[in-house]
Amino acid sequence: MINIIKAFINKVLRSLFKKKKNIRLGLYGPPNGGKTTLANRICKDWLGEDMGTVSNIAHETREIQIKEQISIKSKGKELTFNLVDTPGIATKIDYEDFVKAGLKEKQAKQRAKEATKGVVDAIKWLDEMDTVIIILDATKDPYTQVNITIVGNLQARNIPVLIVANKSDLKKADVKKVQAAYPQYNVIGISAKFGNNIDKFYEGLFALAG
Repeated sequence: MINIIKAFINKVLRSLFKKKKNIRLGLYGPPNGGKTTLANRICKDWLGEDMGTVSNIAHETREIQIKEQISIKSKGKELTFNLVDTPGIATKIDYEDFVKAGLKEKQAKQRAKEATKGVVDAIKWLDEMDTVIIILDATKDPYTQVNITIVGNLQARNIPVLIVANKSDLKKADVKKVQAAYPQYNVIGISAKFGNNIDKFYEGLFALAG
């Protein structure tokens, strides 16, 4: 029954997706899931350049970043979109966490302030998205409040979704657990850092676009 419902939802969402001309493709997820790493992978593959900087400290991306008119090709098909990399969604941002990560107090407070604004902006931008890729860290629990909130917001807006279970190269990664958490969506395990399974990811984008 779940598969029938999933197929129907996907059919409806694909029809909405296909009617758009300037497609906005948003990257969403919790901090440090690998959104910017994936954005860089896409841009490197198709434009030959990076999109943004990455860091081991959470909330490196604190502003909306857009790369326009990226065209990808797979099996004779072509898809063009504007890629939107968003700040990581978090329910709590504490400057003390940044201090623990090695930043000075003044830097930490500024980062926390910018990160909080970034979360607000990312949520606002949901209304501008035509489709969304949710990037989750496959080594972490997929059933978090943040993840469930993101998925709920997208379902309420009828936005087509592809879920990426990132960091599949790590021993603790459990792609099947992510798939079990969100059976209504196509979940693809990749390593954005090393490019593992990236072709399947691109195929998933085309499947979403119909």
